[in-house]
Amino acid sequence: MRHMPTILRQVRRSSRQAGLFVLCVALSLTTLTAFSGFARSVGRALLDDARSLHAADIIIKSYDPISAPLKQAIDQLAEQGQIVRANVHEFYSVVRAPDEKASVLARLKVVQPGYPFYGQIVLKSGRPFRQVLVPGGCIAEQTLLDRTGLTVGDRLKVGYTTLTIDDVVTVEPDRPLDLFAFGPRIFIHSADLDALGLMATGSRIRRVVLLKVIDPLQVDAIAARLKQASRLDGEDIDTYLTAGSVVKRFLDNFLFFLKLVGLFILIISGLGIQSTLTALFNEKQRTIAVMKAVGATGRFITTHFMLMVFLLGAAGTGAGILAGAAVQGILAWMLGPLLPGRLGWAISWIGVGEAVMLGFTVVALFSFLPLYRLRETRPVVIFNRLPSVGNSRWPNYLSGLLILLFFLALVLWHMRDLRFGFYFVGAVVGLILAAALLAHLVLWTIKRLPVRYLALRQAIKGLFRRGNATRAIMITLTASLAMIFGDHLIEKNLNATFVQSFPADSPNAFYVDIQPDQADAFSAAIGRPVQFYPIVRARITAVNGEAIDRSREGKQRRDNLSRVFNLTYREVLLDDETLIDGDTLFRKDWTEPQVSVMDTIVEMREMKIGDRITFRIQGVPLTARISSLRTRDSRTLSPFFYFVFPDAVLKQAPHTLFAAMKVAPGQMGPLQTSIVSRFPNISVIDMSQTIGILARMMARLSRIVRVFSLFSIAAGILILVSAVFATRAERTVESVYYKILGADRRFVFTVFALENMLVGLLSSALALIMAQAGAYWVCVVKFDIGYRPFLSVSLVMVAATVALVVSVGMTASRSIMAKKPVAYLREQQNE
Repeated sequence: MRHMPTILRQVRRSSRQAGLFVLCVALSLTTLTAFSGFARSVGRALLDDARSLHAADIIIKSYDPISAPLKQAIDQLAEQGQIVRANVHEFYSVVRAPDEKASVLARLKVVQPGYPFYGQIVLKSGRPFRQVLVPGGCIAEQTLLDRTGLTVGDRLKVGYTTLTIDDVVTVEPDRPLDLFAFGPRIFIHSADLDALGLMATGSRIRRVVLLKVIDPLQVDAIAARLKQASRLDGEDIDTYLTAGSVVKRFLDNFLFFLKLVGLFILIISGLGIQSTLTALFNEKQRTIAVMKAVGATGRFITTHFMLMVFLLGAAGTGAGILAGAAVQGILAWMLGPLLPGRLGWAISWIGVGEAVMLGFTVVALFSFLPLYRLRETRPVVIFNRLPSVGNSRWPNYLSGLLILLFFLALVLWHMRDLRFGFYFVGAVVGLILAAALLAHLVLWTIKRLPVRYLALRQAIKGLFRRGNATRAIMITLTASLAMIFGDHLIEKNLNATFVQSFPADSPNAFYVDIQPDQADAFSAAIGRPVQFYPIVRARITAVNGEAIDRSREGKQRRDNLSRVFNLTYREVLLDDETLIDGDTLFRKDWTEPQVSVMDTIVEMREMKIGDRITFRIQGVPLTARISSLRTRDSRTLSPFFYFVFPDAVLKQAPHTLFAAMKVAPGQMGPLQTSIVSRFPNISVIDMSQTIGILARMMARLSRIVRVFSLFSIAAGILILVSAVFATRAERTVESVYYKILGADRRFVFTVFALENMLVGLLSSALALIMAQAGAYWVCVVKFDIGYRPFLSVSLVMVAATVALVVSVGMTASRSIMAKKPVAYLREQQNE
């Protein structure tokens, strides 16, 4: 190839700019490759270990008793020898030490012999699980022992009975994520289920039937047969391949969000690719002019530099794939506490192929404009050293359109949600355009400021130095920092609102599963008036006669109509509720059943007054007409319900009571123990501990997001370094002239430092303005909580950004500032 020797020589002579271009390409692919690869490897691992993760071939789940037809079908299959079954009951309850001095909210798992059919439960003693778990005993997590001060062999009060702690569980195949299990796990033999006395009507109990199919080839057929027999919408019947575990749902949602971060980083890095390549070609202006002067055609030059770009792009793609594999390992390590023990990662060759195609496309798209501009370089550049400036604007528009279409296609490919894809692309484009507009306005303003301090005046002029890419640097840094600042401010406000300071009147203790006949005794035990809220559990089966597609609803990443809802009944609005549609909660001129609906439900699906919703309550259908729409005036921890019925409609339905109250922190433990000792079926949820768990979860996930968001800042830093290298000649001339005119090295250092400080300060200040506005909107409009700007934290973030930009810029300019005038003039004379 006739171009290759020249290409290699030019790459060597511009090794710094070429290296920056390779880094930008690698950066654009690293995170997205890592996230996609990790998602694939996790999905493959979940699929390979699906039987172990679900402990069975077929899993049946329901919050209501299993319907008679389904139970009959299971019995027939068992009698025919086609399946083996094991029933599991899961629910929360407060357990106590024998002396009643300590109590803990625990997650009970009552299992029949045979559980688990697949996978292994590992005990601390190393003994087989099935031999250890016997009637009268239990197996607990170490956390329970730590919090109660008990040891193996001690007795534990659970419900209305007392069990012996026989061992400690360390590994469980179908364990939910530790992050979301608000209480230690306790395994109990099914023979003790009745003795617990916790299976009252209306209690929150998840019933699971695990089936092992004797002939593995019959799994799908038997599952289909059971689905035909099922009569309740709330009975979920899945095979080990179709069941969505808690682990998978969490990872799907979190990796979905990380992919959004990766796509954002891809666009920011793409701007870096375009900027560094422009800087690289600016360095080659004289070379291109000479090539044209000696007869090279525009096609020859374009082909020549296109080959150079794709050679460097291939190097960057390779580096991005390798870095993506490394980042994938880091991601697996960071998410380690949230993953099952055997879940790891492996290289996905499909992902590697996708990364190669993605790298080629990214390089082609973001290199189009700089490559097109090569044809506008004229031989006259040899003499006046002024870069050629293109007058045509259509290449800019075409490049922008192609990048936008590519980005949209990429979002839709990864998200598979057309509506969300358009929203996300619009948000990112809006963020970048806002950053561009603000940067333009600030630079336009600062250029016209009357500045008397000489060093600052020269620094401002330096921002507009030919080829300095100040605008590109500021846009990239501003957009990246706005996302990171905004994430941190939202986290701080959530923490301040829900963790650090409960509102004075907000309840912090929730009492659930209170039976109606216990209300008076419970109030007497509390020693003060208690407001009870009836709870009736139900599912929505249809809206205006149109059946709810639970499969489609369940695939949505937001709240949806497929889940179980808590209904209640009363005749008045709560203190924090107001009507947004309708004159009264219920209408007196309607005789059919009525329901008042919260505005949150309308966000899930469009509804209006007069529409009819069909519920299924304990297997009984109920159709109610919407009489009013409500909203909440605040988002405190006070109880609220999406659906409210008149007393006459629901009062006779099986229900439990719920109570919420404010308890002094020092009284929480004794009161919890006292209540549960008298009413073992009542569970007490300490919201201060629960929110503490959520706060730690959010802090951990936010750290992961911020770590990967730093990649976008790295793109801005690369553009900054590229701009320093691209304007090396101009900066050197400035430094030499300053020294010839009598300035010392300190003055030169001050000018360059002020220039970098202005870039960092302006970028971070604009980012902070955008972040404060975005965080305010999220907190006040979406979360409906108070907002604090956290000025001290904001100033620290700005100062850290300025320090980083100044450090990088000055490091890159070190050799320029050290240039001696004599040496420079001698070089010019020799040239």
